[in-house]
Amino acid sequence: MESLGQLLSQMKNPQLRRRSEELSAELLNSPLVLSLRAAHPELTDEQLHLNMAKLYQYVNTNRHCSNCPGLDDCPNDFPGHYTKLTVENTGGRTQLIDRQVPCDKQNQRQTELAVKKRIHSFYVDERALEEGYNEVEIMMKDRERAPAVAQVIKYINETRENGLQTQGLYLEGHFGTGKTFLLCYLLHELAKSGYSGVIVYMPEFVEDLKSMMLDNQKLKESVEVMKQADLLIFDDIGAENLNPWVRDHVMGAILNYRMNRKPTFYTSNHSLSALEKHLSFTNKDGEEQHKGQRLMDRIAPFVDVVQVHGSNKRGRNQ
Repeated sequence: MESLGQLLSQMKNPQLRRRSEELSAELLNSPLVLSLRAAHPELTDEQLHLNMAKLYQYVNTNRHCSNCPGLDDCPNDFPGHYTKLTVENTGGRTQLIDRQVPCDKQNQRQTELAVKKRIHSFYVDERALEEGYNEVEIMMKDRERAPAVAQVIKYINETRENGLQTQGLYLEGHFGTGKTFLLCYLLHELAKSGYSGVIVYMPEFVEDLKSMMLDNQKLKESVEVMKQADLLIFDDIGAENLNPWVRDHVMGAILNYRMNRKPTFYTSNHSLSALEKHLSFTNKDGEEQHKGQRLMDRIAPFVDVVQVHGSNKRGRNQ
């Protein structure tokens, strides 16, 4: 296949040829090409003319990127990518090599998609997992909550530095103080470091388990996802309408597998002692203190309690 430069040189129409020569001159005198020539004096005029199509693509994509209209409206032939030129010496011959390279916006989108793939939610509003988070804003939003925010950020940093911990966090506080928000932030941040996460809204999960009793495969898959996730959050534990089967065979199996292996996190309006009382009473068998205590033996020793104080932010920006 002939190069663009060769095709242009063969044009018989004087006007077309003159216009092509003007475009070639304009291209060769563009700042990007001049900079390329300055960095690589070994490039000859002949090589540049033979690679005119690559130079055009190089200048054109970079011009588009300088006036970026956003990733969804990217005008480049390969959306989200720009042309990068390198000069390589192969067998004593200088060659101009072009590659399509993802731009920063494309890289950011790929990172966001990867983060979403690492997080699985059961009955939790997906918007809580997709928000942009800012540490300073989270810390300053409510001064009363600041100590809890500091503990969550400390946990994130320690996990990034030292790897997955076996100890989780138990966020205790009144309704609407941002407990779920803080643990969604934790999931989001650690997903960016490659950790998978699951968040489960307990009241709806327990209700849905009743239908899963008739779908053993779905139940098995859901439990397995919760067992294997690097980070597991039971959101609003203590607000569910518990029954013995859920407590002993579902929750018990998940927590028995995870303890001393992977961290589990909780948000609750209950203290640990109040949660034990809740877990000891079911709507079927009444009070069973030893079974509640047995489940708490898989919770309390494996969490650090974080008191979340502050005003009710439900329905507002957390």
